[in-house]
Amino acid sequence: MYKIIGADNAQYGPVSAEQIRAWIEQGRVNGQTRAQTEGSAEWKTLAELSEFSGLFPKGGGAPPVLPAVPLTEGKTSALAIGSLVLGVMGFFTMGLTALVGLVLGIAALVRINRSKGALRGNGLAIAGTVVSGVMVLILPLMAAMLLPALARAKGRAQSINCMNNMKQLALGGMMYATDNKDRFPQAENWCDVLGKYLGSPQVCVCPVGDPARRCHYGFNASLSGIETKNVTSPAETVLFFEIEGGWNQSGGRDLILARPRHGSTVGVAFADGHVEMVAVKRLTKVKWEP
Repeated sequence: MYKIIGADNAQYGPVSAEQIRAWIEQGRVNGQTRAQTEGSAEWKTLAELSEFSGLFPKGGGAPPVLPAVPLTEGKTSALAIGSLVLGVMGFFTMGLTALVGLVLGIAALVRINRSKGALRGNGLAIAGTVVSGVMVLILPLMAAMLLPALARAKGRAQSINCMNNMKQLALGGMMYATDNKDRFPQAENWCDVLGKYLGSPQVCVCPVGDPARRCHYGFNASLSGIETKNVTSPAETVLFFEIEGGWNQSGGRDLILARPRHGSTVGVAFADGHVEMVAVKRLTKVKWEP
């Protein structure tokens, strides 16, 4: 490492031999520039130091001139650092921060070039610009990949919500039967009489059903008022099922949704209390008669 006396008689350093060689190439120092080797108290010209003497013409060169910019190392551009950080963060923010990183990277390159050495970090600025630019370019691709996944996740959540509603309906039907001589409710007013067993009217509402309808589930009219013991195969017999909507609606297969709300499946609660999302082609195989 070395210390340098500039043409302004100010002392600079410590600086490396590589930096001094760069300054020699840039014309910022010459053979007459005084330097002190680390650990030595003696000042010599650069032309007198063996490691630099071969870089100057014989005779020592012209007198030193005042450097156009300070000899000290410039500080690293904060914009360059910010550009790289925001570019990398783009991997975790769907490229949103990369948009800012790209702008900062370009601004950093311009400022560094204009600073004439007062700012450094050109490599950081280039890296930040490239990383941010790549993230901006692949943003549409990432969105195209992520949006369907989000839609599927949302659909699964809505399907689970609907199944939970139907489980509460089935439980409500069984609680009603326990309180009414083990008989299921009457078809014409099942929504009304199950209200106190459901806790909330939202249980009757499918998350993707028509919001103008109070209830999106129907009651199997074949079980209207019958005793639970008379249902021979409760695990296969429909109790509640998804419909377009309507309060106290009941019926059979003809009332099932024409267009399933959850992919190609329809929610069905069976007389034993369990709930399934049944594929449309399987609906003809479930039991409707007790």
